[in-house]
Amino acid sequence: MSEAEARTPATSTDTTERLFFLDINDGRILSSAIDGTDLKLIVQRPGRSPDGILVDSENGWIYWTEMGTDYNAHDGSIERMDLDGGNHITLIPPGSTLVTPKQIQMDRDNGKLYWCDREGMRVMRANIDGSDIETLVQNGDSPEDSADIERWCVGIALDLPLGQIYWTQKGPPDAGLGRIFRAGINIPVGETATNRSDIEVLLDKLPEPIDLELDLATRAIYWTDRGNLPRGNTVNRAEMDNIAATSEVVLEGLDEGIGLSLDLPNNRMFFTDIGGNLYSASLDGSGERELLHHAGSFTGIVYAEI
Repeated sequence: MSEAEARTPATSTDTTERLFFLDINDGRILSSAIDGTDLKLIVQRPGRSPDGILVDSENGWIYWTEMGTDYNAHDGSIERMDLDGGNHITLIPPGSTLVTPKQIQMDRDNGKLYWCDREGMRVMRANIDGSDIETLVQNGDSPEDSADIERWCVGIALDLPLGQIYWTQKGPPDAGLGRIFRAGINIPVGETATNRSDIEVLLDKLPEPIDLELDLATRAIYWTDRGNLPRGNTVNRAEMDNIAATSEVVLEGLDEGIGLSLDLPNNRMFFTDIGGNLYSASLDGSGERELLHHAGSFTGIVYAEI
């Protein structure tokens, strides 16, 4: 698989590189320099369960998902605030429709947010203001369905040029039933979220795949897996158009890996685990560094230039 040698690293003196990441134990949104120093608490809300995060540098906003605490109450939410923690807005409030929203991505040009809803068994999207909520994939509609962990959707990534979405369904812990899927970004005409004919299973028999990221220039897909070795507690990658044949572990030893963010121009990635560790490495897994050690219980992460 080719590396991104031709990429030109960012050289602008008008931006600052930061990491933004989530601590599920204390309901914290944190930020640090890319070497883990200059750690700052942006906001803390005890009892909350933040999971997925993205940064809109152009507008100076952080978006994140809250998984909620009562699955029967549909008390998950999607929130937004300024980079410094001000102007906090709840875009999709608890009690409306979301159960446990997870990784979140943005289609900036079309003004859309995309996310997976784990116990909701769904892939979803909405306008960036939280309006016009749509379900794109629906794996069940009853409490009995939701008890089947194989139906749970977790990580999500967008291939906007080809009009496709990718997502993970992690399966039960260490059961080897985790899968990675792909489908069109829009539901085929005449079909519904529950009966789509364009859904592909790209890779199966994984321990517990979680978050996804894409490198569209090299057509590579990356993901974390929180299950046990040899395929779990890892960061993995493959060719997007031949995932099953090219899947490889690029690094291992995570303490239940969750969050993943790629800095493609600089050939590096940042990732987190439930054990509260923050790491960086090159895209091929070399040069791994532990930036924070047992500093919480980390979920989503995003690299941003602000």
